[in-house]
Amino acid sequence: MLLCRVSAGSQTLARWGRGSQRGDGLRRGALSFLSCRRHGVSSGEGSAQPEDSGSAQGLYRDTVLLPRTEFPMKLSGQKLLDRELEIQQKCGFANLYSWQRERKSKKEFCIHDGPPYANGDPHVGHALNKILKDIRNRFEMLRGRQVHYIPGWDCHGLPIELKALGEEGATNLTPLQIRQKAREFAERAIARQKAAFQRWGVMADWDQCYYTYDGTYETAQLNVFQEMHDKGIIYQDYKPVFWSPSSRTALAEAELEYNPKHVSRAIYAMFPMIKLPLNIAPEKAGLEQVSVLVWTTQPWTIPANQAVCYMPNAQYSVVKRADSSQLLLVATERTASMSILLATQLESVATFTGSQLEGCICKHPTLQDKQVPLLPANHVTMAKGTGLVHTAPAHGMEDYSVASHFKLSVDCIVDEDGKFTKLVGPELQNLSVMTEGTDKVISMLKECGALVKEEQCVHSYPYDWRTKQPVVIRPSKQWFINTASLKDKAKDALQKVHVLPESARGSLLAMLDRRTYWCISRQRSWGVPIPVFYHRETSEPLINKHTVAHIAHLFKEKGSDCWWELPIETLLPADVLKKSKAGPVADYIRGEDVLDIWFDSGTSWAAVLEESDPRADAYVEGKDQIGGWFQSSLFTSVAVRNKAPYKSLVVHGFAVSERGDKMSKSLGNVVDPDVIINGGKDPSLTPYGADVLRWWVAESNIFSEVQIGPSVLNLARENMSKLRSILKFLLGNLQGFDPRVQAVDPKQMHYIDQYMLHMLREFSIKVTDAYSEFDASRVIRTLQAFITRDLSSFYFSIIRDRLYCEPEGSLGRRSCQTALEEILDGVTRSIAPILPHLAEEVYLHAPGHDEGETLFKSGWIKSSSVWRRPGLEEAVEGACAIRESFLSSIPGKHAAQYDLTIAIEPGLLFELMESLQEEPSSTSSQLAELMMAARVNLTSEMPRDLPPDALLTQGTFLINLEGGVICEDSAYSIAAVPTSAARCPRCRRYTAESEDCLCPRCKSAVSQSH
Repeated sequence: MLLCRVSAGSQTLARWGRGSQRGDGLRRGALSFLSCRRHGVSSGEGSAQPEDSGSAQGLYRDTVLLPRTEFPMKLSGQKLLDRELEIQQKCGFANLYSWQRERKSKKEFCIHDGPPYANGDPHVGHALNKILKDIRNRFEMLRGRQVHYIPGWDCHGLPIELKALGEEGATNLTPLQIRQKAREFAERAIARQKAAFQRWGVMADWDQCYYTYDGTYETAQLNVFQEMHDKGIIYQDYKPVFWSPSSRTALAEAELEYNPKHVSRAIYAMFPMIKLPLNIAPEKAGLEQVSVLVWTTQPWTIPANQAVCYMPNAQYSVVKRADSSQLLLVATERTASMSILLATQLESVATFTGSQLEGCICKHPTLQDKQVPLLPANHVTMAKGTGLVHTAPAHGMEDYSVASHFKLSVDCIVDEDGKFTKLVGPELQNLSVMTEGTDKVISMLKECGALVKEEQCVHSYPYDWRTKQPVVIRPSKQWFINTASLKDKAKDALQKVHVLPESARGSLLAMLDRRTYWCISRQRSWGVPIPVFYHRETSEPLINKHTVAHIAHLFKEKGSDCWWELPIETLLPADVLKKSKAGPVADYIRGEDVLDIWFDSGTSWAAVLEESDPRADAYVEGKDQIGGWFQSSLFTSVAVRNKAPYKSLVVHGFAVSERGDKMSKSLGNVVDPDVIINGGKDPSLTPYGADVLRWWVAESNIFSEVQIGPSVLNLARENMSKLRSILKFLLGNLQGFDPRVQAVDPKQMHYIDQYMLHMLREFSIKVTDAYSEFDASRVIRTLQAFITRDLSSFYFSIIRDRLYCEPEGSLGRRSCQTALEEILDGVTRSIAPILPHLAEEVYLHAPGHDEGETLFKSGWIKSSSVWRRPGLEEAVEGACAIRESFLSSIPGKHAAQYDLTIAIEPGLLFELMESLQEEPSSTSSQLAELMMAARVNLTSEMPRDLPPDALLTQGTFLINLEGGVICEDSAYSIAAVPTSAARCPRCRRYTAESEDCLCPRCKSAVSQSH
């Protein structure tokens, strides 16, 4: 049973009372739309499909108005590629961005482009990101907004520097020579990437892109740096940082990759206690030989040990080994695990709380004269180890916090190459700490009897994101951002940001919490130099608003190469020294460090966004930017302006293979977007074109990992082919129709045509909402449902007869064409943000446009409120319910071969059907067209003299008035009787007197055509 809600005013309700009689009618001015909940509909034989064979059909073949269009059903191979490039040229893709920037618009929409790294060829990750942004930008432009989208590139950094040097095989180059080679490398990569993005149809300001090596950009970056330095947020300090021996530079956390399969040589080592807890030592004889047992996965840090940390509130026990009588101090909670590990029973001799360990002292196992205090710390956990943590402040972040609190020494025992320094003695000096250095430390522990056990530990360990080699933690004098002072502001700002998907918000907050401090200095040449000078004698930094402002001015004029090119007297002139109250210029040398690339890109909002309100509507990037660009942009913006640089964050997944694997050249599963579009050397790699690539992006669930491969792309091409066939049908039936002069007024249109305009309006609302929420996959699903269910299976099957066989200029045919033109226009505009090439191709063939017009300059879907008229939708929906009952009563048979009698008691449903067929019996009414039957008889009661072969069925249709205040559950009966009429040789409907005679409608149509 279908339910229908009727929205009607009180006057309409009065006319629709149960006592209404035949003839009262339903005024057409009171007609409206609601969606009809239909099931599948069989097209039957009612469609006009003239045959070539047979004399009768052949006579009238040329009088049938079949679809005609030059729009091709299929484009493939080189023709497809040529057509897309022709469309880009003919429809002005290259000039579209500048055109829309020049037009007047009340609202602006800005996606700030996260800079891709300029160190390689374009890949499918780029395609996913850039096309996703372009879909939204094109939608907003069509809606009339002025789009602000400046593409950019992240051009500095170690990976580019290493690749540039690797290409040349160069060594001992000056910073300027390195920078020149790196710039050239980046420029080549940018050129390749930019050409690919343009080929994909990405609309942008390609003449005004931003580059992080541009002097103007660097100036904006230094201005942000200076403001943060003035506020004390940027400072210099000596503390542990992630250090890459393979790159010989400090790294930020965003430059790390965690290898979950890293294998470490973990050890359990003893630190003999030389001072026991005060309240235990006098009472417990025989505990003088207790050793603290510690566990570490980094044995090389033992020589740097300064303390052993415990958890103040935990329980600790002195336990005796059954196999050796050795006394060990461990956390009580870890005793059972230690017993299994050591393969011996551990007898508890004494138990006490961690706070009782205060004041205890151990002896360092390998450094005979060194004493090690036991200290409380919050970072101690009971998840692994012994509950007592070996602490080397120079080589651990949490260890450093303990050292800061208790004023412990922070001596670095590792040099920039990852080797032991002379501080650890000749036995270890110059040994690589991660390899032979670790071997030697373990050997030394064995020799002194301090090694209890060694085991292999597979765990997650940080690696350099580019060299893929493990990093170490070592202290270094670096420049830092005090993120602790910014975290609360950043969290508050983030609460005002719309995050898609919302689940990503938790990851963003977690990343903020984990960020202890941000090291922003790098020991490289290819980057923005930190504008600091150092005193030759004291090494004290000279940096203030006067020095930085002067350097920023020079960078804007000459670029940052001038830091190395100009004499220091130009970089630090007398007037700047005077304002800085500094000594003579000869006392200073320029700094050699450059800024972290995450600071480079994280200040892009200051360089690219418009000054009036430098906040983007959205930042759209992959999930790896949660701890990268999203965070660095947030910190810098909050530091300077107390607000986020974005109103929305869209976090998408990565492109993976069809098996869900990460793409890698070694696995051979890399999908090249250039091969997708243009085909490959292998003949089986046929061209898909840019629009198939864009369809793939649009239909994917971007908030998860996005699969791509041959089967995914073939399905996308197949779905696009189905779409093309629908568009071809629409274009073919609009041949010779000019909507500007031949369109029918909506009030005069057939009800089914008006109904489809309502369905189009509903479709456009859904599509608009989906685009507004970055949900292009919902656009695709909505589109496919509309063209498959509403158009192909329902509407097209009903109207073919009217389109093909009615007189060309008849009201019925023009009414249908009016609806088809609106549908074509709406569908074309709905797909335009996703498939711009196809949309413009359709627009070139569509009627009603002047030469040179393009779709993207003509706006969004034009749905009219005039299309909603009270009563109309209910009439069509009621007819659909009856139609469904009829079709279900003749399974496998053709609807066109039956005469229908529909009996409905006087009331609302009867009046609705009467609006579709005013006369008692008709072969050409709108109701007969909907039923696709030969003839429809509409009556208030079923005749008693039905033939014995009549197929009878019954049903009910519920109409709700005023939101359910008044309901009418109307019953109907249907009698389907095989028609006695003959099949018309022209329209093939069973409406003729004899098989060699035209039906009345076709007689009229043929006579008019002559």
